[in-house]
Amino acid sequence: MRRADRLFRIVQLLRSGRLKTAHALAERLQVSERTIYRDVRDLQLAGQPIEGEAGVGYTLRREFDLPPLMFTADELTALVVGARLVQAWGGEESFVAAKNALARIEAVLPPELSEHLDSIALYASPFAMSKEHRRLLDLLHRACRGKTVVEFWYTRLGEETSQAEYRSVRPLALAFWSGFWTLAAWCELRNDFRTFRMDRIHGEVVTDRVFIQKRGQRLDDFLRMVRAKYPEKKG
Repeated sequence: MRRADRLFRIVQLLRSGRLKTAHALAERLQVSERTIYRDVRDLQLAGQPIEGEAGVGYTLRREFDLPPLMFTADELTALVVGARLVQAWGGEESFVAAKNALARIEAVLPPELSEHLDSIALYASPFAMSKEHRRLLDLLHRACRGKTVVEFWYTRLGEETSQAEYRSVRPLALAFWSGFWTLAAWCELRNDFRTFRMDRIHGEVVTDRVFIQKRGQRLDDFLRMVRAKYPEKKG
C-alpha cells in the first residue's frame, strides 16, 4: 500500500469516533506500530485534528467529520452485494480493494444506514476461488490492460490434461458467467478469436512482448462477432 493511501486509510478509520490504538491500526493496515506512530505524528503536523497519544489510542475530533455518505437502502444493498461478490470471485488485488471499500463506506455511514448494513442478508461464498486462481485472474487482467502476450497450456473441456495444447494469445478481456471466468483473446495459433476458461489454463506465462491491436482483432470486433452469432432474442 502506498504511504498516501495508508494515511488516507488512517483518517478514515479514526472517523468512526471510537478510540483506536496504534496496535489495532497496525494490524488493520499490516504495518508496524512504529509506522503508525510516525504516520499519526505527520498527520497531526499537517493539521489533521487527531487526538490521543501513544499507548492510549487515537480518534478524530467529531467537528472535523464530513457530511455522511447518503445512500438509499437499495443503493447500499447493491454496493455491499457487489463488494461481496468481488471478494468471492475476484483476484487477490480486487479482494483487498473490495474489503477496504466496504470499511470506508461503513466508517462514514450515518447510524440509521449502519444498522441497515448489518441486516443485508445477501452473501457470496468466501471460498469460491482458490488462491492460485485469484493470482491467475490478476495476472490475466494485468495482461489485458498492458496488452502483453500470454502463453499457456490449455485443456479443452472433456479432454485430459495430457492432451493440452500450447497457446500464445493476445488477451482482450475477462468475463464471468455460469460460475467461471473466461478469457477472450486473439489466438495466434488459430489466427482467430477464442475464449478460454480460466480453470483449464495451465503453466501461464506473461511475456514482455507487447502487441498492437489490429483492425479485426480488437475487443469491439470480438463483441461484434458474438452479437452476430448469438442475436438478442425478442419477445
